[in-house]
Amino acid sequence: MSTVYLNGVFMAAEEAKVSVFDRGFLFADSVYELIPVVDGQGLEMQAHLQRFANSLEAIGITVEMDWQELCLQLVEHNGGGHQAVYVQVSRGSEGRRSMTYSAAIQPTVFACCQPIPAPLARPVEQVSGVKVVLTEDVRWGRCDIKSTMLLPNILARQLAQHACAEDALLVKEGLVLEGSSCNLFIVRHGEIVTPPLSPHILGGTTRSLLLQLARQAAMPVSEADISVAELCSAEEVWLSSSSRGVLPVVKVDEQPVANGQPGPVWAKMAALYQQHTGTYTQP
Repeated sequence: MSTVYLNGVFMAAEEAKVSVFDRGFLFADSVYELIPVVDGQGLEMQAHLQRFANSLEAIGITVEMDWQELCLQLVEHNGGGHQAVYVQVSRGSEGRRSMTYSAAIQPTVFACCQPIPAPLARPVEQVSGVKVVLTEDVRWGRCDIKSTMLLPNILARQLAQHACAEDALLVKEGLVLEGSSCNLFIVRHGEIVTPPLSPHILGGTTRSLLLQLARQAAMPVSEADISVAELCSAEEVWLSSSSRGVLPVVKVDEQPVANGQPGPVWAKMAALYQQHTGTYTQP
């Protein structure tokens, strides 16, 4: 039986209850964050918590909480080890369904965690790469807020699953922005390129880390728009996320990326990531 946190109390998951009038349930009026904790330490913990704070501020929710301590305590309550901690804050409930809310409304704070596989120091030579598919981006205009309003992402991910693909890349006005749950990188003329931060993408913590590691290693890198044509002609394509690390893409729809094998720039980047984090979680 797992332990969760709800509004100041650690309890069995089966005992946790939220009002049917909670605005997170009714309207997806809520934000969340997912933080991997490995051997008692959060991977890029401060970056995750800053993004969470940005999301809360963007929708006008204020909560006084030591989020780092909450995450670590929750992992301890669930046996320690390697856990993915999920934290969600909704605007709360006022016992009615209404689009408007009062200033006195109290947020609902919820957190849970689940085991993740032990980190692997897997040689990059053993990584075969994955397939992605392209689909139109039908999300709302503030994708930089990590909202629980994820229906478009869910439909895109299901599309990918049906196509036996790792993820779906989202296309808006001819530009490829990101995946349903990951950021996008390509290698073009030897340069690492990722779409620039904007309201149309979520600023990933792993994305930021990879840019930092690339610049420290004097690898050429830029933040620039990526068209569908540029994606399909790229020398390499990668996905990045906290749960995937940095993952090579070898096929877009049914078209191979370059020679259909993970590329040398990815291999160098993956080694830098593994060295920095002590983990490479994707087979």
